[in-house]
Amino acid sequence: MNSNTLRGRAALIATPADAAATLARVALGAMIVPHGMQKLFGSFGGYGFAGTMEFFTGTMGFPYILGLAAIFAEFFGGVALLVGFCGRVAAALVGITMLVAALSSHLANGFFINWSGTQKGEGIEFFILAVALACIVVLRGSGAWSVDRLLTRR
Repeated sequence: MNSNTLRGRAALIATPADAAATLARVALGAMIVPHGMQKLFGSFGGYGFAGTMEFFTGTMGFPYILGLAAIFAEFFGGVALLVGFCGRVAAALVGITMLVAALSSHLANGFFINWSGTQKGEGIEFFILAVALACIVVLRGSGAWSVDRLLTRR
C-alpha cells in the first residue's frame, strides 16, 4: 500500500479526545445493540434471525441482502460503536438503518412514540434522535476512550 492509502484509512478512524463524541457513540451503541440482539438471537422478546428475515423479506418485501445488512448493522455496528472501533463507519450504517426504518415502517404512524397504545404503531421521534447521534459520530469520530483513538494515537 502506498502512503496515501494508509493516510486515508487513518483519517477514517482518526478522532479527537472528544467527550461529546464518546457520549453520542456509547449512547447510540447501547441503544442499538439490544435491537440487534432481538433480530439476531431472539433476545428481549425478539423474533430471532429466521423470524426477522421472514418479516423483512416476506412482509416488507426487502431483498434478503438488505435484511441481513440491517440485522448486522444493528448488532455488529452497535458493538463496534460501544468499543469505538471504526466508529464513523458503524455510525453511518446504523444511521442509514434507522433512516430506512423510519421512512419504510414508522413515518405513516406520525411523530410520537406510541406511549398510550392508541396508535397503529410507533412514530418517528426515536429515529430522529438515533440518526442525529449517528451524524455526530460520523462527523466527529469515536471520541475519547475508543479503539479508534488508540489505533491513531502516537
